[in-house]
Amino acid sequence: MTLGAWLELIASGLITGGVYALVALGLNLQYGLMRILNIAHGEFLMVGAFLTWTATTVAGIPPLLMVPVSFVLLMAVGIGVHRLVFRRLTRSSPNVDVFEARGLMVSFGLMFLVQNLAQMLWGGDLRGYDFLTEPVAIGGAQFAANKLLLLALALLFSAALIVTLRRTLYGKGVRALMQSPTGAQLVGIDTERLHPAMFGVGLGLSGVAGCLLSMTYTISPSMGEPYTVTALIVITLGGFGSMGGALAGGLALGVIEALGMHFTNPSLKALLSYGIFIAVLLWRPNGLFTRR
Repeated sequence: MTLGAWLELIASGLITGGVYALVALGLNLQYGLMRILNIAHGEFLMVGAFLTWTATTVAGIPPLLMVPVSFVLLMAVGIGVHRLVFRRLTRSSPNVDVFEARGLMVSFGLMFLVQNLAQMLWGGDLRGYDFLTEPVAIGGAQFAANKLLLLALALLFSAALIVTLRRTLYGKGVRALMQSPTGAQLVGIDTERLHPAMFGVGLGLSGVAGCLLSMTYTISPSMGEPYTVTALIVITLGGFGSMGGALAGGLALGVIEALGMHFTNPSLKALLSYGIFIAVLLWRPNGLFTRR
C-alpha cells in the first residue's frame, strides 16, 4: 500500500470514529451521571438527521446552520423527556438498581415510539442530499470535503464538552455527581436542575451527530439503533463515566474497524466490534483508558 492509501484508510477510520465518539459522549454523560442507559439514544440521532434533511431539501436552509439548531432542538427535547419520564421514575423507584432497570425498559419503549413516528413522518425510504462532495487532496490522499468537515466538527463538539466538564464550575458539579451523588448533594449541588440539563446535552450531541451524518451518508428511520449499540461498545472501551475515554475509544474503534475491514472481509465489521467488546469486558472491565 502507498502512503496515500494508508492515509485514506486511517482517515476513514477517524471520520467514523469521530461520530462514534460524539454519540458515545452523550450516552456516557447520561449513564455516568444519572444511571440512565438510554437505548433510544440513537433514535434521536436519526431525528437530528431527518430534521437536517427536511430543512435542507424543503426549506433550503444550509446544513451547517442546522448543526447548532439540531443541538438546541434535541437538547430541548431531552430536557422535556427527562422531566416527563425519568424524573418521575427517580421519585417512584426505591433504589438506584430499580431505577436503572425501569429506565432501561422505558428507553426501549422510547426507541420504538420514535422509530415509528419517524416512519409516519418521513417514510421508510433512504434519503440524502449533496453537500461539499468535491474531493480534497492531502498528502497524496483524497478525501470528500464533507467527511473532513464531519470529523472536524465531531472533534470540536467532543472537545468542547470535555473542556466544559473539566474547566467550568458547572462541569465540576457534573463530575462531582458522577463520582459521588450523595456527597455532591450534601455540598449543595442541585440535581433537580443538573440532571435534566445534562440529559438534554446528551441528546443534543446525538442530534449534532445525526446532522453531520446527513451531510455525508444516506439516512433512514432505522439508522439509529446500530449507533446506540456502537456507543455502548465505545463506552466499554473508554470506561463508563470517562469522557476522555469515550473520545479515545470512539476514534480507536473507528480505526480498528477500518483496518479490519480492509485486511479481512467488510462483512466482518459487526463480528470485529462485538469481539472487541467481549474481550475488553473480560480483560479490562473498567475500560482501556481508565486507571486500574
